[in-house]
Amino acid sequence: MISTFLWRNASAYGSRVVRRFASQSSSFETPRVGVYKVFDREAKRLQKDFAARRDGGERSRTVDYLRDEVAERLMERFLDIKRKFDTIIDLGCGPGHFSKLLEPNKTRKVVMIDSSRASLYRDPDEEFDVEIERIHADEESLLNILPRQSQEAVVSCLSLHWINDLPGVLVQVKEALKPDGLFLGAMFGGDTLFELRTALQLAELDREGGISPHVSPMTDTRDVSNLLGRAGFTLLTVDTDEVRVGYPSMWELLEDLKHMGEGNAIFGRRHFIHRNTLAAASAIYKEMHGTEDGTVPATFQVIYMIGWKPSPTQRQPLERGSAEMSLKDVL
Repeated sequence: MISTFLWRNASAYGSRVVRRFASQSSSFETPRVGVYKVFDREAKRLQKDFAARRDGGERSRTVDYLRDEVAERLMERFLDIKRKFDTIIDLGCGPGHFSKLLEPNKTRKVVMIDSSRASLYRDPDEEFDVEIERIHADEESLLNILPRQSQEAVVSCLSLHWINDLPGVLVQVKEALKPDGLFLGAMFGGDTLFELRTALQLAELDREGGISPHVSPMTDTRDVSNLLGRAGFTLLTVDTDEVRVGYPSMWELLEDLKHMGEGNAIFGRRHFIHRNTLAAASAIYKEMHGTEDGTVPATFQVIYMIGWKPSPTQRQPLERGSAEMSLKDVL
């Protein structure tokens, strides 16, 4: 596991991040009957639209540091794949953090798909080095957008954690891919924002006598491996690392999450938290997790995944007992 620490400078809030790392419209489809809905997708779309439109998009650009960092790490894994793709699907692309890193020697074109129109069109075409197409549509209805067995590669960078039917979407991705097609993804894992989660829970218990969910439920590495296998992918690779960001206090963290479009979107959520509860949570956060320099860390666990659609041309494991050398001789 790799951990990187970033520092968010908010002495005059809204200031820059000290460390940075380097069309078509489709109507939304109703999710299929029987899917248990944890997340309010319409609320999430509105949150992302609001974040992308604030100050003409300038406010959301100041909080791109997290997605830019994860996109660069995802690109490192993509560059390890020695293949050029004609077209790549960027699913849940936002303004294109991953797509902006693509170069002509890896692909000719990228198709960006996102449920938030404001986020999808936030940045101009000139910021991309390859041809782009933008499709405004719900990521949960992928096969209403793409024909089956039509794509060489699908990439998703930090959008899958808001999907209600994650197994179903992974199946749709596999069905949209051609044989030997690539799925490459990054999503937040279960340890994300554990500091904030515990501080809010302890403050609510103390001030209100109970707790309610404020940080969305997330999956873990074993779940992702199982889901990819159940969806029909092969040659799986799943790993995790962490990005830790330092903030002056919990308040700046909450503000940045809002402008990232990462506010709470769980069905049945409380639409407000008492000010004294938040003040108690901030004090608990600093007491439990504060650092010597006076900042507080926020941990973002990221799960990276690679899967391939099965194909007869892929390398297959040898039959059991076909080895020509004994392992004892090697050791």
